[in-house]
Amino acid sequence: MDPEIVKAKLESLIRCVSRIEGRKPASSDSLAGDLDAQDIIALNLERAVQLCVDIGSHLLLDYDLPSPDSMAGVFKALGKASVLDPGLADRMARAAGFRNIAVHQYEAIDWNIVFSIVSYRLDDFRAFAAAVMEKLR
Repeated sequence: MDPEIVKAKLESLIRCVSRIEGRKPASSDSLAGDLDAQDIIALNLERAVQLCVDIGSHLLLDYDLPSPDSMAGVFKALGKASVLDPGLADRMARAAGFRNIAVHQYEAIDWNIVFSIVSYRLDDFRAFAAAVMEKLR
């Protein structure tokens, strides 16, 4: 794993989280009515999850662990390898599920769930970044 590539991906991850925070509306009703915020938030959540998957896949290769067959599997494998706390691994696996809905079934997104994610789960991305940085040291 090239630490500089991983650090660049982590910087992109933090930018995505910052963009999401910058567009977080005051309520789920506000989000449901704001198409621009929906697009910015959904796109940056997709990117954030994808960046975490990419970084996680690099880590798994470094640990000589088999490559999982799903995005959620990457996080579960990182949890089993004690790279991530099991609770964080589970939450990140669920984030991968959201990403799949956002990419493949955009019209089916429940904006109440998205509002909950941006209100309570953005720290999961920061915790993921901190765990990765710890492994880089």
